[in-house]
Amino acid sequence: MASTLAIVVSLLLLMFLAYRGVTVLLLAPLMAALAVLLSGDAGFLLPIYTSTFMSALSNYVLQFLPIFLLGALFGQLMADSGAAHTIAQWITRKLGHRHAIATVVMACGVLTYGGVSLFVVAFAIYPIAKDLFRQANVPKRLIPASIALGSFTFTMTALPGTPAIQNAIPIPYYGTNVFAAPGLGIIGGLVMALGGLWWLQSRARKAAARGEGYGEHLEDLGDIPEEDHQGLSHMPLFLAVLPLLLVIGVNALFTYGIFPDTNFDYLSERFPQIAPAKITGLWALIIALVVANLVLIVSRLGRWKNLRESINKGVFGFMLPLFNTASEVGYGAVIASLTGFVIIRDFVLNLAPGNPLISEAVAMTTLAGITGSSSGGLSIALQTLGSDYLQMAQQAGISPELLHRVAVMAAGGLDTLPHCGAVITLLSICKLNHRQSYGNIAVVTMVWPLIAVAVVITLGTLFGSF
Repeated sequence: MASTLAIVVSLLLLMFLAYRGVTVLLLAPLMAALAVLLSGDAGFLLPIYTSTFMSALSNYVLQFLPIFLLGALFGQLMADSGAAHTIAQWITRKLGHRHAIATVVMACGVLTYGGVSLFVVAFAIYPIAKDLFRQANVPKRLIPASIALGSFTFTMTALPGTPAIQNAIPIPYYGTNVFAAPGLGIIGGLVMALGGLWWLQSRARKAAARGEGYGEHLEDLGDIPEEDHQGLSHMPLFLAVLPLLLVIGVNALFTYGIFPDTNFDYLSERFPQIAPAKITGLWALIIALVVANLVLIVSRLGRWKNLRESINKGVFGFMLPLFNTASEVGYGAVIASLTGFVIIRDFVLNLAPGNPLISEAVAMTTLAGITGSSSGGLSIALQTLGSDYLQMAQQAGISPELLHRVAVMAAGGLDTLPHCGAVITLLSICKLNHRQSYGNIAVVTMVWPLIAVAVVITLGTLFGSF
């Protein structure tokens, strides 16, 4: 019992201190050490740190470093080439300020589904959103929720093929790929997108009925006009969209066309530890990101202001997100090694006897909420419970693909609690605070995604994975 209480105390402190802005890189090992000490295992503290914490951290880095690196590089190149700006401006011209909210959501959705980092998207779209909302006389306080709906929800966790790291994390645990349960993913994505749009449009209508317009925002007066993205904002639309199509298309080609027909028996002698069925999903995503990056670079040769600087900035940008998540995985491994975790594990696994999807969803979204990170919570949960869920699913006749989709979508539920770093960064970009905008962010990034998870679980239970 003391060990279980120690785990709860460390989790609560992790959540509180993360909300106060303390970096997870420091919090994860400290809170893991606290849990060990409170559990009465002080004599094992250093061995647990070097063998359990660091082993889990390094294994995570080993598996996912290429995805984080290539994804961050791709996002930076899309921004610096002017491709992201070109796509956003095209959508704006087509929909116009009369559909300001839908325009912002669609622009963010297209970019993030194509693999552009949500932080890059937020920086790129905010100036456009601000002008659109001002022209449409829609309250500025709805901008963060609109960006969040397009960036943090359906394109991150639901739509099949999305290259978001959240969609890649379950692959080695369940032997799946990023297109897992495509039909259910599309349905879940529509629930999130349409539900979120309905909510934001209803808030805008109520604001208009009260006579509330864009509002007076003195902080906007000092804004510097948007830069011309290295002079490349007029990049042809086809070239701007091509890298996004390649991320999805090349991934699908290898996932469904090339790898299933490839005999990997020749690998067993030299790499006996590799199980191709569990790793080809990651290989396909790596190849797709490499191809998209190369095409983006080559298509703009001679037009880059400083290609080396863009590449360096993108590569350097992957390290903090990777090691933040890897540290949380290390924390989860330490927690799972404590005797008190058995009580927590058994409680979670037995939440819904006969239907591991419900138990899995609760575990994923709870840990995502505690860590303030969908990728962090997902990684911790799979590190500690992934094999249990896979075994339970096999016994219940549930496909790993459905398990994959529910896990990813559930991790995108409570991850945006107030202490979430992405939420704090988004509000900072928009020059707004939690009191002004968080309520609407919570509805579109937590309420509707959790409803979507419930819909997917219900359909998956009734009809299986499709």
